[in-house]
Amino acid sequence: MALLSSAQRCALQGRVNAFKPCAPALSIRGRKAVAVRAASDDAFAAYKPTTAALFPGQGAQSVGMAKDLVAEVPAAKELFDKASEILGYDLLKLCVEGPKDKLDSTAISQPAIYVASLAAVEKLRATEGQAAIDAIDVAAGLSLGEYTALAFAGAMSFEDGLRLVKLRGESMQAAADAQPSSMVSVIGLDSGKVAELCKAATAQVGEDKPVKIANFLCPGNYAVSGSKEGCDAVEKLGKSFGARMTVRLAVAGAFHTEYMSPAVAKLREALAATTLVTPRIPVVSNVDAQPHSDPATIKDILSRQVTSPVLWENTIKTLQEKGLTKSYEIGPGKVIAGIVKRMDKGANIVNITA
Repeated sequence: MALLSSAQRCALQGRVNAFKPCAPALSIRGRKAVAVRAASDDAFAAYKPTTAALFPGQGAQSVGMAKDLVAEVPAAKELFDKASEILGYDLLKLCVEGPKDKLDSTAISQPAIYVASLAAVEKLRATEGQAAIDAIDVAAGLSLGEYTALAFAGAMSFEDGLRLVKLRGESMQAAADAQPSSMVSVIGLDSGKVAELCKAATAQVGEDKPVKIANFLCPGNYAVSGSKEGCDAVEKLGKSFGARMTVRLAVAGAFHTEYMSPAVAKLREALAATTLVTPRIPVVSNVDAQPHSDPATIKDILSRQVTSPVLWENTIKTLQEKGLTKSYEIGPGKVIAGIVKRMDKGANIVNITA
């Protein structure tokens, strides 16, 4: 299946208008959030979602992913071939064969999930037709998945998105290597109680080694990030706060906290040099759980995302309250479907796996 050029897609899909510019390449509040919006950033302020594309983040990867996908969907294989040219290594081979420890590294897993997820979009196109793609009127992604969502929505090209994700993964890995830190999943507590747990753990190890909520995933499931000592304290204190369990996460470091600050400067510089346009559909931000239409605002939010908590619970809750009737989880794993179902057992969500 050949990829269409921007001009061809514009002509075929009739998407050229003053409010929804055609994609430059691939067609492919928890907690209250307050945002200060630029005057040019309100194009999606009154959005009313019906069908969502939801993209996974780091941790969704597994050895063997994309093997069947590229065998069945030629357009998916084309994306992996293009990615390997940009990255300088055989990404598909790493996805299919591993080794696991290399695929799990932040520098490799982020590009792998980004490409596999957009390749899964081609699976959706091949199995359900272009009409299924066109019916999607909102997108969101968990952490890394926000870049995938923006590429799907045409805010950035596949190639530019991949370059940004590569840099993001490498910079976050470097930040984690420079200052040892960790993450712990806390199960069975509401967000307020988890915040109290983090405060107690920080008091125990010292204010210079803080721990805080990094991922607001869904009720009863929150990931905290911080110093290794702080995470140790969270695990020791968890039961006394009523947690059902705590699980140390296999990640490089304390993502979505100030521990990732060293990654921001390079990412901000790369974003400044990257062409972004207004997405053709709303893409809900992790930082404030709102969609943004101003490219400069989107760039600023992406640069802040690596040090800001992920408001995924608020994102899904808002979409559901606004009338969402169907979702696709597009990419490797089924984590997002589990979260959505936990928030609404009757939710209509379809897995398009990589």
